[in-house]
Amino acid sequence: MWGALLRRWGRGGGRRGLSGGGPPSAAPWSQVVSEAEKIVGYPTSFMSLRCLLSDELSNIAMQVRKLVGTKHPLLDTARGFVYDSRNNLQMRGLVVLLISKAAGPSTAELSFQHNMVSGIYSSQRSLAEITELIHTAFLVHRGIVNIGELKSCDGPLKDMQFGNKMAVLSGDFLLANACTSLAQLQNTKVVELISSAIGDLVQGIYYENSRSSENCLTDDIGISTWKKQVFLSHSALLAKSCQAAMELAKHSAEMQDMAFRYGKHMSMSHKLHSDLQPFVKESSSDAMAFSLNCAPAVLHQEFLGRDAWIKQIREAQGKGNLMDYKKLQEAIKAGKGVTSAIDLCRCHGNRALAALESFPPSEARAALANIVHAVTRFS
Repeated sequence: MWGALLRRWGRGGGRRGLSGGGPPSAAPWSQVVSEAEKIVGYPTSFMSLRCLLSDELSNIAMQVRKLVGTKHPLLDTARGFVYDSRNNLQMRGLVVLLISKAAGPSTAELSFQHNMVSGIYSSQRSLAEITELIHTAFLVHRGIVNIGELKSCDGPLKDMQFGNKMAVLSGDFLLANACTSLAQLQNTKVVELISSAIGDLVQGIYYENSRSSENCLTDDIGISTWKKQVFLSHSALLAKSCQAAMELAKHSAEMQDMAFRYGKHMSMSHKLHSDLQPFVKESSSDAMAFSLNCAPAVLHQEFLGRDAWIKQIREAQGKGNLMDYKKLQEAIKAGKGVTSAIDLCRCHGNRALAALESFPPSEARAALANIVHAVTRFS
C-alpha cells in the first residue's frame, strides 16, 4: 500500500507567455507527467525509495489498515497516495530532476560527470528523493486530529488516538530517513538550504493551524499575507530544492537564483490553480467545499470589503453553523475574486517561464515550461 506512496508529477514544453485562456496547446496534466518522467530517465515513482519499501514501513501500512471504518485523516492520506496519484500534483521530485538536467553538466567540476545518468548527477537524484520524502512526511503529519473536537461519528476514541500516534511516528520515520540522506550528500550549503525549507514548512503549517474553524470567519488576511504564508507552506521546499540541485552541480549563483525563482513561482501558480478548482470545475452540480482563506476568497474579500464579506459568510451559514458552500461559491464567482486569482496564477506562471530563459534550450527546459502551462490552464 505505502510502496506507491510517492507517485510524482511533471511534464515539458517551450517558453510562452500566459494570457487570456492560456496556451492553446497546453497538454493534459497526465500527459505532461508521463513525458517528463521519460526525460529524466525513468518514472519518478520508481525512484530508489528504499525506506518506503522497508519492513518497518510495511509494518506501518498494516497498522494503518486498523483505521478502516473511522474518519481519521491519515487513512484518507494513505488512500490518496495509492488511488489518486494521477491527480495528486506532487511533482517536487520530478521538477528537481528536470531542472538538474536543464542546467546541464557543471563546468566547474568535470570529475562529477562519471556519476551522471541521463544528464543528472547521482547526488541530484538523491536530492529529488529527499525533497519528496520531506513533503510526504509533512503530509502524513497533517493527518493528526484534535481529539477534543472529535464527534461520536468519527470513530472510536481509541482508534483516533491510535491514528494520531501512527501519523506522528510514520511522519517522523520518513523525515528521519530524509535527514539521514541529506547528511550523506556532504554539502554544507545544501544541508542549510533544505533545513531552512523544513523550518519554513513548520512555520507555514503553524500559521494554517493557528486559524481554528471559528477564526476562519474573522481572520482579516489580505493577499500579501496569503502569499507569504503559501510560500512558507507550499513553495519554499521546491524553490530551495531547485537551488540546492544547482549547488550540488557547482553552478553559478545566478543559475541557483533562477532555479529558486522557477521553483517558487511554479509552486505558487500550482497553489493558485488548486485553490481555483472549486470555482472553475463544471463537472459536478454540487459545490465543492473550500477554505475561506483560499486565494479567490481572499481576493473577493479585498474587493468587496471586510464587513460585506462577513455578512455573506453569515448568510451562507445554516442551522448549526453548517456552511452552504454552493451559496457562498456563487457569491464569490459573482465578484472579482476568481478572475483575479486566475490572473495572479498566470502572473506567477510568467515569472517561472522568465526564470527558465537562463537555461539553455532542451527537452528538459521544455518539460518545465509545460508544467507551468498545465497549472495555468483553466479550460
